[in-house]
Amino acid sequence: MNLLIPLYVHPAEDPGAWHRLIEGAADTYAVILNPASGPGPEPDPAFTAVAGALRGAGARLLGYADTDYGAREPAEVADEVRRYREWYATDGCFLDRVTASPDGLPACRRLVRSLRRLGAGTVVLNPGVHPAPGYARLADLTVTFEGHWSTYVSAFSRPNWTARQPSERFCHLVYGAPQALVPLAVRTARERGAAVCGPVTGEPPNPWAELTPALTGAKR
Repeated sequence: MNLLIPLYVHPAEDPGAWHRLIEGAADTYAVILNPASGPGPEPDPAFTAVAGALRGAGARLLGYADTDYGAREPAEVADEVRRYREWYATDGCFLDRVTASPDGLPACRRLVRSLRRLGAGTVVLNPGVHPAPGYARLADLTVTFEGHWSTYVSAFSRPNWTARQPSERFCHLVYGAPQALVPLAVRTARERGAAVCGPVTGEPPNPWAELTPALTGAKR
């Protein structure tokens, strides 16, 4: 099972969720670290500890950085990615709120290239929708859906170009999924060409504050 895990809760607030995540690290594609909507001003000892435990369990670690749909200065994003690498030994980055239009592609390409030069071995882009095809060629993984379960089951559409790409290059992040339907969400993502997913039961404003039941379900 390939699960992308955005667990956006502090380890001190929910140590049990992080412990279960460490136990299930083998079933993850990657774990996103997000101490303060970014790395924060200084290393967080709690995140240093869980990062070390996750690495020891074999997890790939990604640092969260918000591009604000291209509005943030690339140097600011690069500096955050550098700090994640120095403080938490991350393997790459998860770039949130990435542009999806053809016009934004050149700037995104330059940003990804600069992050690769900094040592980002894995780059995940999250436009949250199907972007122009060129974006998928920049990243190791592209999140082509982020939204509520009700939208996922009723209004999802898949452009033809995605069928020509390996499913391992795509991810669907679904929140608000009823717990009993989380296995269905995993199967649905695969059927829709996304080998990586991360269905959670949480709702806004922070649906990613709880661990996906798919991870613990994989152990049964």
